[in-house]
Amino acid sequence: MRRKAVALAAVALVMSLTAGCGSLQSSATEVGGERMTDDRPVRDGGTLTVALNADPDKLDPTLAQTLVGRTVFAGMCEKLYDIDEHGTVIPQLAAGLPKTSKDGRTVTFGLRKGLKFSDGTRLDANAAVTSLLRHRDLAGSARATELAPLARAEATGTYTVKLTLKQAYVPLTAVLADRSGMVMSPTALKKYGKNFTNHPSCVGPFKYVERVGGDRIVLAKDPNYYAADRVHLDKVIYKPIPDGNVRLANLRSGDIQVGDQMTPVDVRSALTEPGLQLFNSPSLGYQGIGLNVGNVKGLGEKPGRIDTPLAREPKVREAFELAIDRELINKVVFQGMYEPACGPVSPESAIAPGVKASACPERDVAKARRLLDEAGVKTPVRIELKVSTTPEHSRLGQVLQAMTKEAGFAVTLRPTEYATMLEETDSGDYDAFTSGWSGRLDPDGNIASFLQTRGAMNAYGLSDPAIDRLVERGRAEADPDERARIYEELTELATERRGLVYLYRQKNYVVTRKDVAGVRVYGDGLVRVTTAGYTR
Repeated sequence: MRRKAVALAAVALVMSLTAGCGSLQSSATEVGGERMTDDRPVRDGGTLTVALNADPDKLDPTLAQTLVGRTVFAGMCEKLYDIDEHGTVIPQLAAGLPKTSKDGRTVTFGLRKGLKFSDGTRLDANAAVTSLLRHRDLAGSARATELAPLARAEATGTYTVKLTLKQAYVPLTAVLADRSGMVMSPTALKKYGKNFTNHPSCVGPFKYVERVGGDRIVLAKDPNYYAADRVHLDKVIYKPIPDGNVRLANLRSGDIQVGDQMTPVDVRSALTEPGLQLFNSPSLGYQGIGLNVGNVKGLGEKPGRIDTPLAREPKVREAFELAIDRELINKVVFQGMYEPACGPVSPESAIAPGVKASACPERDVAKARRLLDEAGVKTPVRIELKVSTTPEHSRLGQVLQAMTKEAGFAVTLRPTEYATMLEETDSGDYDAFTSGWSGRLDPDGNIASFLQTRGAMNAYGLSDPAIDRLVERGRAEADPDERARIYEELTELATERRGLVYLYRQKNYVVTRKDVAGVRVYGDGLVRVTTAGYTR
């Protein structure tokens, strides 16, 4: 009865919070199937304004960590490889797929000829090598874990690159289809160094013009782009608008034309609008609660001991998870339009068919209380949970607060602006925070940087030799069945250690005005605007 009572209380809480935020009458199935592309003919000219749900972090592919930043990069920084609407890796700046030696330790690829960066510098093998080594070696690089197996990179011809690896590295091509594969102008890197973030120069359909912090990022069509004839827009403006209701109001008014990462409540409301259209795709990522279990000196530093019940006692972390009802969260916070999740590997992953998904633990308040008793901790166990300042995360935080209270936790919510949250969690200044990842096609991209000891984005301070060994095995194993078994074991260990409590997997919902066409939305969650434009 107590479980039912708290569940009903949480439902009532969230229903009251969502009142007035749009119709809740349509069923989730009415959102329809996946629509990722729109190939209606468009005219040349015009400015497209894309609303993001947060202000991007650094516009430097080596240092950046956010999905909203990746969306901006999609407009101005192409990669060696990309993915298509089917989740297949395809060449972008590279001339073809890489060739790998029998032992898996030598990889070569060619580059497309005649390409220029936005500053007019020629793209060649030396430029690619410069960027790859910077991604691997620059202090604070968020790409360091992804490229740790890279022993040497060298130009063996004007347009040919040879990579020598410390070990076979199966995820490499998928890694080069993301920020590690973004090639930056060596001229700009030499001139600006770490200040490249304020003067980014890549190969892309649009080039950087200006950034006004918290207000806008402006890109303009790049005449140096090799496929400039396919680019119809004159400008793209990215505006951070954290509140989904405000993004939707701006779509209705025409002040913006694309709303990125729209919430389920806003999607339902948008479905009734004759002037709006919906794009959606499954996610490669996950969302959950990051727990500080050992981040005492900051990201990339040696993990240490944190003297809190949550960090010190595995049973307390298990109790925290058992206090949570994932199905209920999906129902009352996300209108049933996301999917409960309890692991890092998405069903859309490249090896997902071979990975047996484990059932998420059901909510068990009685067991959670027993675990707290066994751990010998004083109740209520006090936890400060950082949540981003969006209404959706506020609702999520309040539901988590209500659920965990029943099991013996006292959760205090601390709304935190997204960029500030990244800084504070990277430095270890937190107990728990709402943590998410847009996901990568290869499961290594969802695991290594976050769970490996001193991983480039392991803000949790998690350190487990067994996880480290499995990460290395997964990277080197070519057999798909054996890889699947390795990632099953990694998933089990990750859920047992609970540096991150996985909660749900969202869908990528993007709403645009109906006079906009040529937009692409794939499983990586990026809004691609290379071919976008207006139909009239």
